[in-house]
Amino acid sequence: MTLIAQITDLHLRPRGLACYRVSDTNMLAERAIRSLLAFSPKLDAVVMTGDLTDRDDPREYAVARALLGRLDVPVFLMPGNHDSSDGMRREMAGFPGLNETSDGKIHYAAMVNDVRIIALDTHVPGRPQGQLGHEQLTWLDRTLSADSAPTLLALHHPPALSGIEHMDAMGLLDAPELAEVLAPHEHVKRILCGHLHRPIIAEFAGKVMTLAPSTGHQVELDLSPDGAAMFRFEPPAYFVHTHAEKTGLVTHMAYVESYPGPYHFFADEGVTWPGDEIR
Repeated sequence: MTLIAQITDLHLRPRGLACYRVSDTNMLAERAIRSLLAFSPKLDAVVMTGDLTDRDDPREYAVARALLGRLDVPVFLMPGNHDSSDGMRREMAGFPGLNETSDGKIHYAAMVNDVRIIALDTHVPGRPQGQLGHEQLTWLDRTLSADSAPTLLALHHPPALSGIEHMDAMGLLDAPELAEVLAPHEHVKRILCGHLHRPIIAEFAGKVMTLAPSTGHQVELDLSPDGAAMFRFEPPAYFVHTHAEKTGLVTHMAYVESYPGPYHFFADEGVTWPGDEIR
């Protein structure tokens, strides 16, 4: 079985500074890293789907290098709207894929056991919206056509709408073009995204799209047409995408913090109750 964790939207800050005045994203990211290290069985890789930093600041990337460097598995990065392609390539050099592209957008493919990860770059300088661009879409189509391995497509901006209006206004500008590329490729088993700071599942181009929650603060779940841009401290979490021949691709949500339990369903040895036999 292949186990790939997805973390997203760390929004790291220079040491000692909070994000949006009140969110201690560095501390929350530290807790997430501890949870990933403790995950059992051991993970095979970690995918970070953008907004590693909050302001594309070299001091924030220094925090990122220290945190992510503690993970003893490959860590696959791609920029979000709060990062930059050039900043991530320069400051996170040495991470998989970041030395394999020239100027321009970061994109690469990598195998993790029997699963292929394709990382894409949706960053648009100076804008909160995302865009892949013709060159990257052409590369994606060529890469998907060359190999039919089960594929996870990872990008920051989700191509499908969520119903959270203020976030959908900052979506992927060339989503229709991406749909045209993806539709024929049945081996794309999941589209992994971030950006919305919420656990969301949607359909796009006949594929399952999963948006992972942030390791820090979460966007308020407000589906009203004029909902304000707000966030709250719901329990931080991440996704674990598992692949095996028996199950195919399955996605689980794991909470960063620990909670009471686990407890056995059968509390009293030798005592059974009606219905126990079906557990």
